Amino acid sequence: MREELKKLLEDTVNEGLYRITISNPRRKEKAFKIKIRPVMVKGALLFQETLYEGTKVFHENRDGRIMIDRIEDLLIQDYKQCELEHQDCRATVLVSKKGRIKINRKRTGDVGKGLETSARIRMAHNRVKKYILEEGIPVPFLVDLGVQTQDGRVVHAKYDKFRQINRFLEFIEDILPTLSKERTVRIIDFGCGKSYLTFAMYYYLHELKEYDVQITGLDLKEDVIDHCNRLSEKYGYDSLHFLKGDIAAYEGQGSVDMVVTLHACDTATDHALAKAVRWNAAVILSVPCCQHEVNRQIRCEELAPVLKYGIIKERIAALVTDAFRAQLLETEGYDVDILEFIDMEHTPKNLLIRAVKQDTGSSRRRKQEKTGEKIAQTAEFLHIKPTLQSLLAKEEG
Repeated sequence: MREELKKLLEDTVNEGLYRITISNPRRKEKAFKIKIRPVMVKGALLFQETLYEGTKVFHENRDGRIMIDRIEDLLIQDYKQCELEHQDCRATVLVSKKGRIKINRKRTGDVGKGLETSARIRMAHNRVKKYILEEGIPVPFLVDLGVQTQDGRVVHAKYDKFRQINRFLEFIEDILPTLSKERTVRIIDFGCGKSYLTFAMYYYLHELKEYDVQITGLDLKEDVIDHCNRLSEKYGYDSLHFLKGDIAAYEGQGSVDMVVTLHACDTATDHALAKAVRWNAAVILSVPCCQHEVNRQIRCEELAPVLKYGIIKERIAALVTDAFRAQLLETEGYDVDILEFIDMEHTPKNLLIRAVKQDTGSSRRRKQEKTGEKIAQTAEFLHIKPTLQSLLAKEEG
């Protein structure tokens, strides 16, 4: 049956392949899942292996001959199951403890046409996809932060971080029309951490787009802040500074054009959003994290059959928290979108709140008032009082 496996792979590991999923490892230390799909890289057909180890994801591209041998070795030595989808067939491979291979292969018929179209679309996407920060072009801060090698190659273990950085810069690109080029643009990054995205934001806005920016990163970890300041000085980023401090206690200056808060834990996000509103920031970009507050508060008899399950309650509470944040920002005169930051397979914390300040006319004010009334009704229904609601009410008071 090994010859049959080899024949199956030789017939399907080509441009007609849609995907291969290898799962059910024989040993716990092995990745729990491996996905393989065709990609076009600089005009060459390669096959991208995506390996899932716990919360980490690794990528590697291989040519067809090497990938065939790789898949065969994985199934013979380490995994018990493989599902394959191709424009011409679908196949399942099962490998027993004693190494016996069972292959169930069926032609797909009309279904295969859909798979063929999807595969070609996916490959075409890979062929034309261009990141704002391109692979193969070294960026000093990405090299020092371990995302790129000296020659600009993306480190496999950091590929998701590289994608995340570029995805974030796409959001920045979208709001460029709201940022002035006639004066200094002030930006605060709350909870900046290791500052991958803070450095990327400065590099993109100042070095590539030639905006006059002044960016401040704030975080509680003194060693991280010291390291980031040293890197900023090393690159000559004179208008990028990092401070040690707590979001709730930070006052800063009265004029801020953009507030960024990425993965600030629980109600720290609310304090950052409230300060952005107080400063009348033109743009807010927020990726919330660890929304515990509403999970502790939420109580609703009508939803009791749903909320009785802990994990369901947790997810509902997190979504309710972010929806309330978005609605509350709308009552303060912002146009708000909730967008997907990065794929769910990489992290569950993948929602980004983007708020852009708008001129407030009488019709908009009436709409804001109605939104505020609906928020109050929903909060009463769920027996919750989110921190952002309290902070904004206090500001208005």
